[in-house]
Amino acid sequence: MKIAIAGATGFVGSRLVERLRQKGMQVVVLTRNTTYAQKVFPSTAFPNVEIVAYTPNTSGSWQSAISSCDGVVNLAGEAIGEGRWTPERKQEILNSRKFVTQNIVDAIINANPKPSVLINASAIGYYGTSETATYDETSSAGNDFLAQVCQAWEAEANKVKNAGVRLVILRFGIVLGLGGALGKMITPFKLFAGGPIGSGRQWFSWIHVDDIVNLILQALMKPEIQGVYNATAPHPVRMAQLSQAMGKVMNRPSWLPVPAFAIEALLGDGAMVVLEGQQVLPKRTLESGFEYKYPNLEPALAQILK
Repeated sequence: MKIAIAGATGFVGSRLVERLRQKGMQVVVLTRNTTYAQKVFPSTAFPNVEIVAYTPNTSGSWQSAISSCDGVVNLAGEAIGEGRWTPERKQEILNSRKFVTQNIVDAIINANPKPSVLINASAIGYYGTSETATYDETSSAGNDFLAQVCQAWEAEANKVKNAGVRLVILRFGIVLGLGGALGKMITPFKLFAGGPIGSGRQWFSWIHVDDIVNLILQALMKPEIQGVYNATAPHPVRMAQLSQAMGKVMNRPSWLPVPAFAIEALLGDGAMVVLEGQQVLPKRTLESGFEYKYPNLEPALAQILK
């Protein structure tokens, strides 16, 4: 198979490219920064990777690279947890998902032959936040900013079905690995200053990076997989439980809380990403027969932090 990937140099994308390399598949990396992509995927180690420069928010000649592909994986989007959510930043977060997906879908529709499948990332922010509710793939959308972003993002992806292309939408939880959100939490624990963020009662719906890569591979390979799937582990935890597990695995104290006002001062409206949460269960994912390597938090953290 030949797979095009947008967002390939990111935390999840780079792991996915490595797994596809191991399987002997051809990969087309769509990237804004070819120099950086060549450092991440040097041709000596990744002879099966073709690097294509693209302008994600606008159409262009890069779209023709999709014509020869069997599948497309869209992981592109500005990081939501970086910096304050100014009006301009919010627009960037939305545009980086909506317009990239729009242009990828246009490329798929106009391809000859067409890829057979689009795997499009979304996020559990689709459901809004709650300390008490439980969500699965049948739950309705929330009405906060992230929920609106996810709805617009998924609406663009859904247009690919008009061309008879199979669509899989994966609503990502918080991906755990050496990097991403967990990477930012490790340093305070190393300095004996770790603890829950905010109240500690907010839900933390997570997934190990190896599981999310395996879930993407399953979606690529199995034609019966289509529609929306929650990319979360089957056992979400509260923030206080996450801190306790990190402290245990790292042999560090986990009692020093990070007050909500400090996060709000740093991130503004973006603080909701870590101060609020949602309990999300992967009902359809489990029904699909997917087998998690890391269904429980503590073994997942032990593997990452060993």
